[in-house]
Amino acid sequence: MTTDNQISANRKPTLLSRLVRRIIWGIYRLKGWTLDGHLPDIPKYVIAGAPHSSNWDFVFFIGATAEEGIQPNFMGKHTLFKGIMRNFMLDMGGISIDRRKSANAVEQVAEEYARRDKLALVIAAEGTRSSNGEWKSGFYHIAEAASVPIVPAWVCNERNILGFGPPIMPTGDYAEDLGKIAAFMRSKLPDYERYKVLEAQAQKLKEAEGS
Repeated sequence: MTTDNQISANRKPTLLSRLVRRIIWGIYRLKGWTLDGHLPDIPKYVIAGAPHSSNWDFVFFIGATAEEGIQPNFMGKHTLFKGIMRNFMLDMGGISIDRRKSANAVEQVAEEYARRDKLALVIAAEGTRSSNGEWKSGFYHIAEAASVPIVPAWVCNERNILGFGPPIMPTGDYAEDLGKIAAFMRSKLPDYERYKVLEAQAQKLKEAEGS
């Protein structure tokens, strides 16, 4: 039985998805974005990006991953994968998440990692644009459940730079691993306030564990 997230190998990508990808690539190049670092040469990982401060973030991540030769994936509510939108969403890299199922979002995505040969899932780790800089733990639980590494991704909107860090394999110690990610992000933008908040979050978690 074909699931919402399966694409027929014999079907060509929709015309709309091909057109949208070309437009995104054109905007990315027109804006003059550059890359710092590269994605790892491994088949599966979670890309945890921050900050999530603009609706344009998705466009620039699509452009940056395309420059690396990668088609990224993202999570979407199952209702977006219905009717004429289904194939478009799948072709764009969408993974349908059904909140009605007994398996939660982490379990559903972990199943997709197990089913696929390649999967590079992009997650806005802060959750929402209104975040103060603290990260939600969903990205970590997904990587841990799927036994895949986390690739931190930082963004500097002022200089139009998007960078990728080295993959970090979850150890089960969230506070420690978040500290490693925060240290990398701070090394790229030491004075950026949201990354300072992230570092403080990791430190608080470590102190809470110690107590």
